[in-house]
Amino acid sequence: MRRSKPVLILRALQEALTEIEPTPAVREQAGRVLRLHPLRAADALQLAAALVWCQGDPLQHGFVCLDQRLREAARREGFTVFPNKM
Repeated sequence: MRRSKPVLILRALQEALTEIEPTPAVREQAGRVLRLHPLRAADALQLAAALVWCQGDPLQHGFVCLDQRLREAARREGFTVFPNKM
């Protein structure tokens, strides 16, 4: 059976991604970033998951985002934010 291109792309992405569960460590980080940055709760969880994923060392990692507030918070946390310009 031949798969469509979108299905193949989705499968490739699924194999390459790392899913971060909402663990206590992620929730702690989310609370911290909410105190520091003007973010919505879901955005704080996204940034917190990224911080847990990179083990608290965002300087060598990228963060892809189109939301301006979340981009600014990620930049302030030390991530390289992509795309470079919006």
